[in-house]
Amino acid sequence: MHAYDSFNEDLLGALAAVVGEDDVLMVEPMRAHTTFKIGGPADVLVRPHTPEEAVRVLDLLSIGGVPATVVGNGSDLLVGDRGIRGAVVLFRENMAGIQVTGERVVAEAGAPLRDVALAAADAGLSGMEPLWGIPATVGGACHMNAGAYGGQTSDVLESISVYAPGAPGEKGRVVELPAAELAMGYRKSRVHDEGLTVLSATFRLAPDSADAIRAAMDDFRQRREEKQPLEMPSAGSTFKRPEGYFAGKLIMDAGLRGAQVGAAKVSEKHCGFVVNTGSATARDVRALIEHVQDEVRRQFGVELEPEVKQIGEF
Repeated sequence: MHAYDSFNEDLLGALAAVVGEDDVLMVEPMRAHTTFKIGGPADVLVRPHTPEEAVRVLDLLSIGGVPATVVGNGSDLLVGDRGIRGAVVLFRENMAGIQVTGERVVAEAGAPLRDVALAAADAGLSGMEPLWGIPATVGGACHMNAGAYGGQTSDVLESISVYAPGAPGEKGRVVELPAAELAMGYRKSRVHDEGLTVLSATFRLAPDSADAIRAAMDDFRQRREEKQPLEMPSAGSTFKRPEGYFAGKLIMDAGLRGAQVGAAKVSEKHCGFVVNTGSATARDVRALIEHVQDEVRRQFGVELEPEVKQIGEF
């Protein structure tokens, strides 16, 4: 039995009353909501439009005993072929407001980093340039301290507003946290460790000329396009950078460039990426990840830790 079978009409009606009937979707394929283009159905997918609606949705699910999985751009996710039980709460264009005030940019959790960086550039504010090509939402970036080209989210993050879950069956609470209290490190943060849900974030940036900011953004874009397989579905860098090494070089040196399981393939353009060549399943990707880990461990004694988060049922 799928979890959605136990969603009673009262709970579905309450969710619809918060977000509207068109934004409560039953048996929604997650391949439509991940950059890997892989994933079975979510029992129910809910799209709130404001942080306030998001809190009400998360409270309703908690009180109803329904597990909630919050998804942003789906750019670091591998969703199992059998999908996700319970409810997926989607923070994307439905919750993507951006406001610039002085040297601060306040963005809702579903806003893409790209749009935040563009808004900052339009206002002559610098600091987001290295992050602008990362295919993440603000919530996802804070969750994993997303970074690229020597910059990371924690460099420019001032504070966040989060939903902290309550005890099972109880409402949560909204908490404002300064960045200094988030224990942000390489691809980790307190947001991840404590199961917090980012509702919005405030970035503190620095004034600069719009031309200089745009030039830096163009440079980062060109570097990314030249080196990464952006033309194929993937979840970005598949593995975290092992201390003292580069994952892509280890994989290449292990002779795994182009290695394939089903329709999942180690990119020939950048060996740090596993790509979907068209019809890959989550099991294909998982098997290829494990094969790469085994070979790198066997040949070099190095443990590769996946950066891609695997969720749902495989």
